[in-house]
Amino acid sequence: MKSDQLLDAKGLACPMPIVRTKKAMDKLESGQVLEVHATDKGAKSDLSAWTKAGGHTLLEMNEDNGVFVFFIQKK
Repeated sequence: MKSDQLLDAKGLACPMPIVRTKKAMDKLESGQVLEVHATDKGAKSDLSAWTKAGGHTLLEMNEDNGVFVFFIQKK
C-alpha cells in the first residue's frame, strides 16, 4: 500500500506512538495516508481506537516480524 508519509515509532512505549501519530496526522491533508511502524504491543489496540475516535480510517494493519504496520487515512 502506498503512503504519503512514514512514521517510525519503533521502540517507543505507550503513549508515545499515539502522540507522534497525532502530530504527524496534523501535518497531512485530508485523504492522505500515514504509515506507522510500532513495536509496542499496546499500539495495536491504541492506534485502532485513536483512529476511530478521530474519525480517520484504518485502511490496513498487519504485523511483520514484531513490527506493527498501520496505514491510516486522514479524514
